[in-house]
Amino acid sequence: MATCIFVFILFFFSTFYSTIDAIFSEELAQGIAIKRIEKTTHLHFYFHDIVSGKNPSAVKIAGPPNSTAYSFGATAMIDDALTEGPEITSKLVGKAQGIYGIAAQQELSLLMVINFAFTEGAYNGSSISIVGRNPVLNDMREMPVVGGCGVFRSARGYALAHTVWFDMKTGDATVEYNVYVSHY
Repeated sequence: MATCIFVFILFFFSTFYSTIDAIFSEELAQGIAIKRIEKTTHLHFYFHDIVSGKNPSAVKIAGPPNSTAYSFGATAMIDDALTEGPEITSKLVGKAQGIYGIAAQQELSLLMVINFAFTEGAYNGSSISIVGRNPVLNDMREMPVVGGCGVFRSARGYALAHTVWFDMKTGDATVEYNVYVSHY
């Protein structure tokens, strides 16, 4: 009798617990993806990298001992203004937030890992992510857009950067960006 009760309890609990099934991943129907229409958006803004003064938007966070801001390995954290026009007093449209570092020993080339977080209009709360090489002494530089969120979810594309102003004494700069983003 005890054996029958034990078998019944074992059968009952094993059946009960085996019906609880968690899903780690699942494939979505292709029909969902087909209904989305891909768009390409052109964004034009100015990036203000301020390393001087009492309230810089870019600060050195790492680098070799006794190095300058332009030495190989020097790394900065940024929270730079993105504006509609080339003047820093122009309408603020977002922030460039991330890290860049001097990634080349023989030239001035940055590795940029940056999010452009937008705060204006239809793109308010959305962002795009840039990860790439930026040889800053070239007139025009191209970096890949590797993702985004909000309106720019699953974004891809490229960013063209052109320095419009650079102060050799302070290191402050204004860079014009034309970004072409494909998204749904």
